Amino acid sequence: MNITMIGTGYVGLVTGTCFAEFGHHVTCVDKIEAKITQLKAGKIPIYEPGLDLLVTKNVNEGRLQFTTQLEKAIPEAEAIFIAVGTPTSRRGDGYADLTYIYAAAKEVAHHLKGYTVIIDKSTVPVGTARQVARIIKEENPEADFNVASNPEFLREGAAISDFMRPDRVVIGVESDRSEQVLREVYKPLFLRDTPIVSTTIETAELTKYAANAFLAVKISFINEMAAVCEAVGANVSDLAKGIGMDGRIGNKFLHPGPGYGGSCFPKDTLALMRIVQEHGESVRIVEAAVEVNAAQKARMVKKIRDMLGGSESGKTIAILGLTFKPETDDMREAPAATILPALLEKGAHIKAHDPKGMKEAKEYLPESIEYMESSYDACKDADAVVLMTEWNQYRALDLERVKALMKEPVFIDLRNVYEAETMKAAGFRYTGVGK
Repeated sequence: MNITMIGTGYVGLVTGTCFAEFGHHVTCVDKIEAKITQLKAGKIPIYEPGLDLLVTKNVNEGRLQFTTQLEKAIPEAEAIFIAVGTPTSRRGDGYADLTYIYAAAKEVAHHLKGYTVIIDKSTVPVGTARQVARIIKEENPEADFNVASNPEFLREGAAISDFMRPDRVVIGVESDRSEQVLREVYKPLFLRDTPIVSTTIETAELTKYAANAFLAVKISFINEMAAVCEAVGANVSDLAKGIGMDGRIGNKFLHPGPGYGGSCFPKDTLALMRIVQEHGESVRIVEAAVEVNAAQKARMVKKIRDMLGGSESGKTIAILGLTFKPETDDMREAPAATILPALLEKGAHIKAHDPKGMKEAKEYLPESIEYMESSYDACKDADAVVLMTEWNQYRALDLERVKALMKEPVFIDLRNVYEAETMKAAGFRYTGVGK
């Protein structure tokens, strides 16, 4: 099939490349010329393990191409995916900003030829697909098309495997014709017996928000249990095992830490709250999860401060890991973006290291942060080490070397990578989360 992917951000680039790997002919469109030039030169603007090789392979085999010219990519397309950004509105009210979605719909309308399915791939509020259909019809009354919803469920750092071996594919359609097109798009997965959930457009739109909200609730729950464990002298890691082995609960997303972040959970929970409020309902569990997440980051600041004797003023803190999770360079809503400015404000000096995220971090964090070439460089003369993101290379640090480099042997493990007994035996004053 001929597929056009509008938007070459994280979702658009990964999805378009994987569709090409399925054997479809995919044209990825973006208005940012520098990004398209970069992609044509084989340079990937985001870090996602294995994506560079997959892009190169499919470009070389003639199934994947990049352009800024939407008018050339639309007429031959049988399926057009809109995968542009839907950030939280700059108004600060929690609503999703749909400016790019509607602009894409308006532009697409003028170049449609023959029957086409336009699919919302971006995470959008309920009712967006209907608005996209209205815009296209107004701009081109003669267009033969359907609009569908096909939410993505890709984890950063594991996006390719998630796409190729998904738990399910959700499609929201309003006609047999559009459903058939989407089933053809995903035919390779259908042949592998991947469940395809075909539902209404509104249900598909809401499914993405509901899934992310549920996971955010789960993370906030275990973070609250971590605080309880610290108060009563229990161990949250053992507690998580004890409840996670229950098949009704499951062991995923039961890892305490400094709070959730990234491009999805923070904005999607807020957007869901606004959607629900517009319809006169409430999601109090989700509202509580958002509050808990904000409080968790503040608790981490206090934990660091307490380990430094009650004040971070004049102290040098080594930060290991800046991105919101490992295997990505994404700094959006990363806990570090909240915790580090709070420490700097009270007079701390921060030396930071991240395997992939330091370039991005410079756009999100204060200029006064000093970025180091290695984790050990960051630890030199530090009054404390804070393990913020659990990259693999931080899981087996040479503890003797770290201790020798530091001014004071204080280790604050916000991801519970290390065991307290091991750290104490190595001569550190150690604290984790929920222990």
